[in-house]
Amino acid sequence: MALFIEGEEESGSDHLPAFLETEKERLRCDAVLIADSSNWRIGQPAITTTLRGNVMCTVEVRVLDHAVHSGQYGGTVPDALMALSRVIASLHDDRGRVAVQGIVNEDADPLDLAEPELRRYVGARPSVRLIGDGSLTSRLWRRPSISIIGLDATPVSEASNTIWPVATARISMRIPPGQDARSAQDRLVAHIEHHAPWGVEVRITRGPIGEPFVSATSGPAYDAFKRSLGAAWDREAIDIGQGGSIPFLFSFAHTFPEAALLVTGVEDPESSPHSENESLHLGEFENVCVAEATFLALFGASRSG
Repeated sequence: MALFIEGEEESGSDHLPAFLETEKERLRCDAVLIADSSNWRIGQPAITTTLRGNVMCTVEVRVLDHAVHSGQYGGTVPDALMALSRVIASLHDDRGRVAVQGIVNEDADPLDLAEPELRRYVGARPSVRLIGDGSLTSRLWRRPSISIIGLDATPVSEASNTIWPVATARISMRIPPGQDARSAQDRLVAHIEHHAPWGVEVRITRGPIGEPFVSATSGPAYDAFKRSLGAAWDREAIDIGQGGSIPFLFSFAHTFPEAALLVTGVEDPESSPHSENESLHLGEFENVCVAEATFLALFGASRSG
């Protein structure tokens, strides 16, 4: 067994493919266990069998060569943030569905996720309505989503009566299984270019892409792992999807095409990943450790036999 700690996943894992290619003989294996996902909820173990992919771009909107006085020239030229806001608004329809055309939309098993539970997980404010349509799991796992994850414009604390010439946003689009990532990025770029208002200059810098993932739900490794999770929790594990992305899965799949890729994790929906109070349920962590040890024993015995 080799324990591999990868520290670049949030920034694209740029160095991983070369490392795997260099060390592939030492790392060659029958199964890859990836602990970067979540269980269904506390007390319910799960194997993640689908993941959305991710495509990104940075959009710069420029309207002027330099800043000008908003009183002298307001009403004749748009400010950059006004124009960028209209581009951003075009990315969703009135129901909050992704408006970029040609992206795969499918349904997922709804399981037993209810809106009050989801709202509690994310801390939704009481007046905020959920967006999109279909079951909650479909929206989270099998349909696209778009988020504005960064914005460069004049801070309110530095505001003056000025029309600023440029504004920039970083856009992240999650794409469901069955959607090619490069094609999705092309469609996102084309949508932005088409919806830029008033002839403003738009410069789009393409960011990294990650393909969606679908794993096998059969075979010796999968069977051993499902048995191991069930033994650790004393409850049968279920198959789930996730809305997030793990792009480096494809590096492992390419380097070790015969290996089973098994995705699970120590998180649960109440872990608040990427938030200010990200946490770990110690009971779940203990069970995951027990499950991994049990898996190694079961799968090792099946391979040696």
